[in-house]
Amino acid sequence: RFKESMNKVFLGLGGNLNNRVGNLMKARELLQSKCGPIVCASSLYETEAWGMSSEHRFLNQVVEIHTALGPEELLAAVLSTESELGRLRYSEQYTDRLIDIDVLFFNEAVIHTNTLKVPHPQIAFRKFVLVPLCEIAPELMHPVLKKTMGQLLKDCSDELSVKRLN
Repeated sequence: RFKESMNKVFLGLGGNLNNRVGNLMKARELLQSKCGPIVCASSLYETEAWGMSSEHRFLNQVVEIHTALGPEELLAAVLSTESELGRLRYSEQYTDRLIDIDVLFFNEAVIHTNTLKVPHPQIAFRKFVLVPLCEIAPELMHPVLKKTMGQLLKDCSDELSVKRLN
C-alpha cells in the first residue's frame, strides 16, 4: 500500500565510536544506494549520551530520504547498513556504538509491528533527534502527538547538550 509513489522518510543517524564523521558519511552513502536519494540532511550535532553514561560523545544527524521501499524493506536496508558498518547489537538497549540508524517517520504512517515502531516512540524525549529535525523540518507534524517538531522541541525536558558542529 506504500508503493504508489515515493515515500518520505526521516532517519536519525548517530554514533560515538571510532571515526564518527566518517561513519555517518559511509552510512549516508549506503542508505542512498539501498533506499533512495537523501533530499535533505541536517548539520552534524555533538551530543551527550542519552539513556546511558559514556565518556564518548555522539555525533547525530537527521536525513530525509525519498524511497520506493515499504516500511519493512526500509528497516531491512537500515539494519543491513548498520551491520555493514560494523554495528553489533547487544542485549542492553543503550551502549556505545559505531553507528545507529533509527526510522523516525515514514510518511504520516503510524506503524506498530514486532520489529518496527513509527513514529519512533522516543522522539519527543530526545533533543539529539529534535534539534536536527527542527533544522530541516520544523513544521513536520507528529501524526500521533499532533504537534510540530518545533512544538515538541519547545516542550522537551531533555537537558543534555546538543551542539552543532561547524
